[in-house]
Amino acid sequence: MDRDEFLRGLLGRMSVEEKAGQLNLITGTMDATGMKDSGDLAAKIRAGACGAVLNVFTTAATRALQSVALESRLRIPLIFGYDVIHGHRTIFPIPLALACSWNVDLIERCARVAALEAAADGLHWVFSPMVDISLDARWGRVAEGAGEDPWLASQIAAAMVRGYQENGVIACVKHFALYGAPMGGRDYNTVDMSRRAMEETYFPPYRAAIEAGARTVMTAFNEVDGIPASGNRWLLTDLLRGKWGFTGWVVTDFTAISEMKNHGTAATDADAAKQALDAGVDMDMVSEAFLTELPDLVRAGSVDVAQIDAAVLRILGTKWDLGLFNEAFGRCDETAGIHPCEEHRQLAREAARESIVLLKNDGQLLPLARHGTIAVLGPLADARRDMLGCWIAAGDESMAISALHGIREAAGEATIIHAADEAGAMQADVIILVLGESWDMSGEAASRTDIRLPESQRKLAERILKTGKPCVLVTISGRPLDLSWEDSEFPAILHAWALGTEGGHALADVIFGDAAPVGKLTMGFPHSVGQLPMTYREKPTGRPFDAAVLYSSKYLDCSNDALFPFGHGLTYGEISLGNPTCEAGSVSMMISNAGGFPVTETLQLYLRDLVASVTRPVKELRGFQRITLAAGESRVISFEITDKDLSFPGPDFEPVFEPGEFVAMIGTSSAKVREVKFWRG
Repeated sequence: MDRDEFLRGLLGRMSVEEKAGQLNLITGTMDATGMKDSGDLAAKIRAGACGAVLNVFTTAATRALQSVALESRLRIPLIFGYDVIHGHRTIFPIPLALACSWNVDLIERCARVAALEAAADGLHWVFSPMVDISLDARWGRVAEGAGEDPWLASQIAAAMVRGYQENGVIACVKHFALYGAPMGGRDYNTVDMSRRAMEETYFPPYRAAIEAGARTVMTAFNEVDGIPASGNRWLLTDLLRGKWGFTGWVVTDFTAISEMKNHGTAATDADAAKQALDAGVDMDMVSEAFLTELPDLVRAGSVDVAQIDAAVLRILGTKWDLGLFNEAFGRCDETAGIHPCEEHRQLAREAARESIVLLKNDGQLLPLARHGTIAVLGPLADARRDMLGCWIAAGDESMAISALHGIREAAGEATIIHAADEAGAMQADVIILVLGESWDMSGEAASRTDIRLPESQRKLAERILKTGKPCVLVTISGRPLDLSWEDSEFPAILHAWALGTEGGHALADVIFGDAAPVGKLTMGFPHSVGQLPMTYREKPTGRPFDAAVLYSSKYLDCSNDALFPFGHGLTYGEISLGNPTCEAGSVSMMISNAGGFPVTETLQLYLRDLVASVTRPVKELRGFQRITLAAGESRVISFEITDKDLSFPGPDFEPVFEPGEFVAMIGTSSAKVREVKFWRG
């Protein structure tokens, strides 16, 4: 049967209550992602009172509920969704860590595996990617995003959408919009932002995900220009559907429709439901305002049933495209499960290895030799759950490899001792101290005003340093940290983030030099929390920083710059940069390996428009290349620069290229660049 004919026929047989049911997303209890319980799932499903379910997975559980759906009057199958944020059974590094690989192909492969495992567990829909830009490490959900740069985040967003949707599940881009910029870095807080900041910094990754074909979009908890995102018609209809051409469906975040009463823009659930539907919301996650209020609103003439029909058709159309009307149990085959296999674990190890960032390595303390005695200690040294990070879906912490486990397996002739304290470490030739955040110190509802290591860990570090032993600091976290004290005291700092299932093996690979670190920060580490929010993409000021001028833009007690800036990440080697040249639309530079070992480095291209109709950032990432140089090797690298690379949202917010003088910068981080000026007419 023709798709449109079938869907229109089905719609014509539905009551308004059944239509409202298709717009209702209910939650199971296999995971907790909000404060409300949907109650008796089977009763709601049998009554046709829901179109999709979240927080239910496994083929057995989904088969049981899908069977109930086929007992409803119209036998409309369910869609099952879940928060698959950085893997499903096999857990990859948290998204912020994975972004630090700067390896878009690798990120897409990780999304592909996550999709395969999710589909094999009965799922059709993943609430990922989270593409919110954030400049504030206080916000716990930076762990789920790609960092501070909109250009790089856009590449990653598109890759994740492709990885998911080309491999069996539909993606959900979240949180639309501006969720990464809450005031004070406090989760769920108000966002107040200029239209220019929206267009230049925050919107690009959402748009990139839409252009990559994302089938669904999730609304944010916050307001946008004074109107909650779930009730914002300009955002969801005029911009998302009108200007960007989005043809999929919009789902709210958990109970976001009913929360419009708390925002103060709706007095009742009926008010909130009408506002959300009018704005362009298609599915209500858990609040059940659509289910309970829309039928009465239609009968009262307050809502046109055609609005509901359009939303229902978008959801039914997805069910058709997923093949659910032909085979409702296609994802419920108990013999088809894909559990973490060796291939998937090896990919997780590769991803974790490339996500690690070497922040500091004075005296080339790293890599360590496989001899003598190495003490491994710290509260996170043998912490499997903390290695996984937040949002671990169906991951099993018993399968995770801790830092201690990985180091022991890779130690070779070295003797590894798991020391309890500094006394135990005194037996060692070298100490590896593993500190950081526990898994629940970052993620949703985990904002912090103090992003230093916990005081107890600081005191332990002080005691370890007093031993006088060479010491490598390994930090695990879901966000950038204030490591200003640690930077002043430790000769080597390896930032591991939360690396996932194979984290310990990956750490050992880097610590012993089986793999050189290649990770580059996608979010700067501050000297002090008082610098937040911060970004390398800052706008020029009328009184730019000048150390010799009192009345210039600076702090009295801290550098303006990041402690470890965007793009920073060392490797085991010695890179030297030549002077760039610009000719015929490209910029080139000689790169040399002055050391005695092969070097892998990610060279970054930044651009600046010196004079424009609106203010432009002092630098913006527009390209990168990873190269490997043998000992003593030199190579010329080149970047093509197009008019699109030099364009920006003009005074009317439409893309514009303005001829003039520009600066191209190539370097190993946003702070270490060589520059050349050029003219583009």
